[in-house]
Amino acid sequence: QVQLVESGGGLVQAGGSLRLSCAASGRTFSTYAMGWFRQAPGKEREFVAGISRSNGRTYYADSVKGRFTISRDNAKNTVYLQMGSLKPEDTAVYYCAADQFSWSPSQSQHDYDYWGQGTQVTVSS
Repeated sequence: QVQLVESGGGLVQAGGSLRLSCAASGRTFSTYAMGWFRQAPGKEREFVAGISRSNGRTYYADSVKGRFTISRDNAKNTVYLQMGSLKPEDTAVYYCAADQFSWSPSQSQHDYDYWGQGTQVTVSS
């Protein structure tokens, strides 16, 4: 069982930056592929970024490639999402998720086993 707690959301102006953190409980964090998803009002939850178990490979949605960076610190049981050049269309609730069966992170939310409660990111124009 893994519990995930996101933090770092908030209100930021367009062009600004935020860093989201997701702290995981348990001693097996390094064995999980991790992903960040987001859900805007009236829209489906969508994949944003993912990182493999070994911290070797990262994956991004085209909409955030070059602006967001995902990383993980297995010693701290934490995954991060550094967001830059933020746009109003990045406004959403951001969720981190853990996949205990995959080596590489899936882009499908249905493949993830554990979810955090979400953190709101609002980008003003």
